[in-house]
Amino acid sequence: MTCTRCSGLMVVDHLLDMQESSIPMWMRGLRCVTCGNIEDPLIHHHRIVQRARRTNRLATRLALTKKGLRPAQAA
Repeated sequence: MTCTRCSGLMVVDHLLDMQESSIPMWMRGLRCVTCGNIEDPLIHHHRIVQRARRTNRLATRLALTKKGLRPAQAA
C-alpha cells in the first residue's frame, strides 16, 4: 500500500491509544516509513466521509450553476 501524502511505503504498525481511555488500548494501523503518516480504521473512515461530503457539495454547486443560480443565492 502507498501513502496518501507522499506515495511512500505503508507498513502495518501496532498503535497505543493512551489518551481516549483509562486503560491503554492497542490497535493496528498503517504507518508510512518515509513521512510517518499514520492511518488507522477510524482515520480512514473519516477521510471517506469527508470525500463524500466534498463530492456532494460540488455536485450541488454544479447543479445550481446549470440552473443559472449562484450557490450564495440558493440559501
